[in-house]
Amino acid sequence: MVSELTCLPIRFNFKTFLYRLAVNRVYIKTYGCQMNERDSEAVAVMLRNRGYSIVGSEHDADIVLLNTCSVRDQAEQKAIGKAGYLTNRKKKDPNFIVGIMGCMAQNQGSDLLDKLPDLDLIVGTQKFHRVPDHLDNIIQTLEGQGPQPAKLVDLEEEADSQNTIREHIEEDASVTSFVSIMQGCNMRCNFCIVPKTRGNERSRPIEHIVEEVEELVANGTREVTLLGQIVTSYGRNILPFKNKKSPFVQLIERVHEIEGLHRIRFTSPHPRGFKQDLIDAYAYLPKLSPYVHLPLQSGSDRMLKAMNRPYRVESYMKIVDGLRASAPDMAFSTDIIVGYPGETDEDFQETAQVFKQVGFNMGFIFKYSPRSGTVAAELEDDIPKEVKEARNHELLKVLEEQSMHSNQKLVGTTQEILVEGPARKGENMFMGRNPQFRKVIFPASERLVGELVQVKILESSVTTLKGELVLEGVEQNEPLLTV
Repeated sequence: MVSELTCLPIRFNFKTFLYRLAVNRVYIKTYGCQMNERDSEAVAVMLRNRGYSIVGSEHDADIVLLNTCSVRDQAEQKAIGKAGYLTNRKKKDPNFIVGIMGCMAQNQGSDLLDKLPDLDLIVGTQKFHRVPDHLDNIIQTLEGQGPQPAKLVDLEEEADSQNTIREHIEEDASVTSFVSIMQGCNMRCNFCIVPKTRGNERSRPIEHIVEEVEELVANGTREVTLLGQIVTSYGRNILPFKNKKSPFVQLIERVHEIEGLHRIRFTSPHPRGFKQDLIDAYAYLPKLSPYVHLPLQSGSDRMLKAMNRPYRVESYMKIVDGLRASAPDMAFSTDIIVGYPGETDEDFQETAQVFKQVGFNMGFIFKYSPRSGTVAAELEDDIPKEVKEARNHELLKVLEEQSMHSNQKLVGTTQEILVEGPARKGENMFMGRNPQFRKVIFPASERLVGELVQVKILESSVTTLKGELVLEGVEQNEPLLTV
């Protein structure tokens, strides 16, 4: 039996409270984008506030929640495989709880129970804040204290759900933080399932976002990344333009005023959102980092039209040129789909040409896979698998070459690095990024975490730079570590 619901009342029950003290360890595994990472973080905080404990391994957990992605079939299959493995554990431990949250939950809903009948919880993208209540209800049911069946499915839309993803883990202060400014998408790209899984655009008030960033900065954050499905659509048709500036640019200006914040980034935008006001902002807002993720999807006008992307290569390149005029050291990353239905060799070569012309040194290159509920799913998937593989490999090779070339040009230069924390490997080695989002590894000390430092680049690889601190800005009584 499945319960379809929007909210369940919770009564305090001492027996349930004692039970939760013994069965309260939650592991959250996240698939997909930064939005999913941010949603998982908020769920973790809400669960901690309810008395649950967040653990770092599924093997230490009494409850496992999978926050899922539906953008690609591979991501869904990984999540379904993991959920199947976890539900097998319930045969030995009936009190073990498994839940699926996020985009796949929203997309497939109760149908997931046909594949995974032992799931306990399915929560959609507008109901993350209900997870603590639902787990409490499931625990009550397992203890025979609650009237609801143990399987809960909660997928309904909820007004103002965009305002619920704002909690951060205070005790684990991070130099860099994600801030969700909106949810949903009003674009209708023929290949994309996001409007179905995330709903229509819903923006948070500017004041609420500014307050959240101020709290983060007070807790040690020095760089924020503003998040949205189409982040440049923030406030569209809700908030007015002021001085010919869009609501999104107004928001960036307000965040820029926050003392103690060093850098501002955002993702994921849409080319349509780069009007002159946003392009100009890179020239007068020094905290706005000169790095833009600008999804191209295809370098063929014919394919862009087939995808229902409302721009063409010429207008895309005007945006690139405008951004480089505003910030000459601008770096670009992108999204590309290869093997979209009807893509010819000529279409692909046009994509490769634009890819080289822009000089992307970061990017995500996807092999097309049909997603149920999209326009493209009704088309014949007519590009052979081996052709998709070959095109994907060719672009990845170009990306590797361009990334390596870009990094090699930085050898011998001095870069401003925001120190994020210890590197994964190496004693006294720390990691940070330059304004263009390139990862830099260098010897340093813990006291520099969260600071902007100058690092001379000595070595480069495809993905990483290595260097040493320059003397300027380092206290004379502290030893200067070198590579």
